[in-house]
Amino acid sequence: MNDEQTEALRKRADEEGRSMQQIVLSALEEYLARRSDEEVHRLGVKSVERWRTVLDRLGQ
Repeated sequence: MNDEQTEALRKRADEEGRSMQQIVLSALEEYLARRSDEEVHRLGVKSVERWRTVLDRLGQ
């Protein structure tokens, strides 16, 4: 992290009344959750493509 990023983080923490560590942990949790959701979506799309004929037959 460079000085500019550290200062922006410090300012945000002051504005929100939280510590810099709390802000970083919150951002990390959001990032990991978003990546997990993207992976689940990607696998779902892949599975639908793979099993399309079976799903179509089940839908009849």
